[in-house]
Amino acid sequence: MRQRGEGERDSASAPLRVAVIIGSTREGRLGDAIGRWFVERAAKRDDLAVSVVDLADFDFPARYPDRVTEPMADFTAEVGHAEAFVVVTPEYNRSFPASLKQAVDFAYDEWQTKPVAFVSYGHGSGGLYAVEALRSVFTELHTVTLRNGVSINLFDCGDDGLDADAATEENRDREASVLLDQLEWWGLALREARAARPYIC
Repeated sequence: MRQRGEGERDSASAPLRVAVIIGSTREGRLGDAIGRWFVERAAKRDDLAVSVVDLADFDFPARYPDRVTEPMADFTAEVGHAEAFVVVTPEYNRSFPASLKQAVDFAYDEWQTKPVAFVSYGHGSGGLYAVEALRSVFTELHTVTLRNGVSINLFDCGDDGLDADAATEENRDREASVLLDQLEWWGLALREARAARPYIC
C-alpha cells in the first residue's frame, strides 16, 4: 500500500483556502458590508483560510479584449489559488449582476472541481432568483454548488442590510455556520479527489 509523504500530509491537513467573492460593483452597494459580516464569521474557524475577492477592486475592461489584461490575470489567479468559493450576490431583476458574470467568465479550468456556496440578498426573495441563475453557470464550469446558503431579505433589515431583530440575526448566523460546515466537507473531499486522480472533463 502506498504511503503518503510528509508534504502530502501537510497539504491534506492545511486549512481550506476559501475565496469570498463580492459580486456587486454598484455605487451604494450593500455587498461589501454583507461580505464583511460573512468573513468575520468564517475567519473564526481555524480550518479555513479566508480571503476577500472584491470585484470593485479590479479594473476590468468594458469589452473582452484580444489579450488578457493584468486585472483579468490577477482575478483568474485568485480563482486558481482558492479551493472553495462563497459568492456574495445581490439580485437585480431576478438575476445576478453583469459585473459578476463578466468576472466568472474570465476563468474556466480554475473553477473546476471546487465547491461554490452563495450568500445572497435582495428585496422579498432574498436573492434566491440570482442564486438559481448562478447555479446553472457554475454547473457549466464543473463546480459543485452547495444546497445550503445564506439568504438576506432586505425588507427585514436596516439600511446596511444587516440590522435586524435578534431572532433574524440568530437565524442568519446559523445559516452561515451550516454553509461553512458544508463548504469545508466538500472542499476537503474535492481536494483529496484532485490529489488522487486528474479531472477529465
